[in-house]
Amino acid sequence: MLFCDIDGVISLWGWQPDTRPPGVWTAVDGIPHFLSTRAAEHLLELSQLYELVWCSGWEEKADEHLPRLLGVPAGRPHLHFAGRDRAAVSARAHWKLEAIDAYAGGRPLAWVDDALTAACWDWARARAAPTLLVPTEPARGLDADHAARLRSFAHAA
Repeated sequence: MLFCDIDGVISLWGWQPDTRPPGVWTAVDGIPHFLSTRAAEHLLELSQLYELVWCSGWEEKADEHLPRLLGVPAGRPHLHFAGRDRAAVSARAHWKLEAIDAYAGGRPLAWVDDALTAACWDWARARAAPTLLVPTEPARGLDADHAARLRSFAHAA
């Protein structure tokens, strides 16, 4: 499985004016987003190797907007974070871990996110199933190097 965050992975920000990556501007619920077409191309390819699961606070909005705007596959599941108070999560945890654990069970997984914490790395090392964490930078998002690591992991897992 490939758990994919959106903000900082597909929806980018923070690049220098002369280094804007390829992408499209859009608004989701009135909030402007710059969506990386390069990240979308990588996800389209990776969806042949992985079960793609949206792992974002966007929840169902991911499947409502991204397939139409970027051509990524429609009908992909998303994690639900209802009832998980992000502010109440301790420094030893990450607000997404409980939902990822519940969905993945003991299956191998990769997780792409721009906000991985020490708790995420500890969790990944402790899992019995193969687990790959792929950190991104919000100005670049999912790039060719990340996609290559994800392909290698999928073939090895």
